[in-house]
Amino acid sequence: MSAEKSPLDLLADATRRYRRTEAAHEEARQAVTAAVLDALRAGERPTDVAERSPFTDAYIRRFARENGIEPRRKGGAKTP
Repeated sequence: MSAEKSPLDLLADATRRYRRTEAAHEEARQAVTAAVLDALRAGERPTDVAERSPFTDAYIRRFARENGIEPRRKGGAKTP
Protein backbone atom coordinates (compact mmCIF):
# COMPACT_ATOMS: atom_id res chain seq x y z
CA MET A 1 0.00 0.00 0.00
CA SER A 2 1.41 3.36 -1.03
CA ALA A 3 1.15 6.14 1.49
CA GLU A 4 0.71 9.36 -0.45
CA LYS A 5 1.89 12.54 1.21
CA SER A 6 -0.62 15.15 2.19
CA PRO A 7 -0.45 18.63 0.68
CA LEU A 8 0.99 19.92 3.96
CA ASP A 9 3.70 17.24 3.97
CA LEU A 10 4.56 18.16 0.38
CA LEU A 11 4.70 21.82 1.41
CA ALA A 12 6.99 20.97 4.34
CA ASP A 13 9.29 19.04 1.97
CA ALA A 14 9.39 21.95 -0.46
CA THR A 15 10.10 24.40 2.36
CA ARG A 16 13.04 22.27 3.56
CA ARG A 17 14.49 22.23 0.01
CA TYR A 18 13.99 25.99 -0.25
CA ARG A 19 15.78 26.65 3.03
CA ARG A 20 18.66 24.37 2.09
CA THR A 21 19.27 26.27 -1.14
CA GLU A 22 18.53 29.76 0.19
CA ALA A 23 22.07 30.32 1.54
CA ALA A 24 23.66 29.22 -1.74
CA HIS A 25 21.36 31.54 -3.68
CA GLU A 26 22.25 34.49 -1.45
CA GLU A 27 25.96 33.76 -1.84
CA ALA A 28 25.58 33.63 -5.63
CA ARG A 29 23.57 36.88 -5.61
CA GLN A 30 26.29 38.64 -3.64
CA ALA A 31 28.98 37.31 -5.99
CA VAL A 32 27.16 38.47 -9.13
CA THR A 33 26.45 41.86 -7.56
CA ALA A 34 30.15 42.33 -6.74
CA ALA A 35 31.12 41.25 -10.27
CA VAL A 36 28.64 43.72 -11.79
CA LEU A 37 30.10 46.56 -9.72
CA ASP A 38 33.66 45.54 -10.65
CA ALA A 39 32.77 45.52 -14.36
CA LEU A 40 31.05 48.90 -14.16
CA ARG A 41 33.95 50.42 -12.20
CA ALA A 42 36.32 49.07 -14.86
CA GLY A 43 34.40 51.15 -17.39
CA GLU A 44 32.41 48.41 -19.08
CA ARG A 45 29.18 49.54 -20.75
CA PRO A 46 26.04 48.86 -18.70
CA THR A 47 24.49 47.19 -21.76
CA ASP A 48 27.41 44.74 -21.98
CA VAL A 49 27.25 44.12 -18.23
CA ALA A 50 23.50 43.46 -18.40
CA GLU A 51 23.95 40.97 -21.27
CA ARG A 52 26.25 38.90 -19.08
CA SER A 53 24.30 39.24 -15.83
CA PRO A 54 20.88 38.16 -14.60
CA PHE A 55 19.81 41.83 -14.40
CA THR A 56 18.15 44.19 -16.87
CA ASP A 57 19.78 47.26 -18.44
CA ALA A 58 17.57 49.53 -16.34
CA TYR A 59 18.51 47.78 -13.10
CA ILE A 60 22.24 47.89 -13.98
CA ARG A 61 22.06 51.64 -14.67
CA ARG A 62 20.16 52.31 -11.44
CA PHE A 63 22.58 50.09 -9.52
CA ALA A 64 25.50 52.03 -11.00
CA ARG A 65 24.01 55.39 -9.96
CA GLU A 66 23.25 54.09 -6.45
CA ASN A 67 26.91 53.09 -6.14
CA GLY A 68 28.35 56.38 -7.38
CA ILE A 69 29.38 55.11 -10.81
CA GLU A 70 29.04 57.89 -13.36
CA PRO A 71 27.60 57.23 -16.82
CA ARG A 72 30.12 56.84 -19.62
CA ARG A 73 30.70 59.78 -21.92
CA LYS A 74 29.11 59.85 -25.36
CA GLY A 75 31.14 58.00 -27.95
CA GLY A 76 31.85 55.06 -25.66
CA ALA A 77 35.14 56.30 -24.21
CA LYS A 78 35.87 54.68 -20.89
CA THR A 79 36.30 57.15 -18.07
CA PRO A 80 39.48 56.82 -16.04
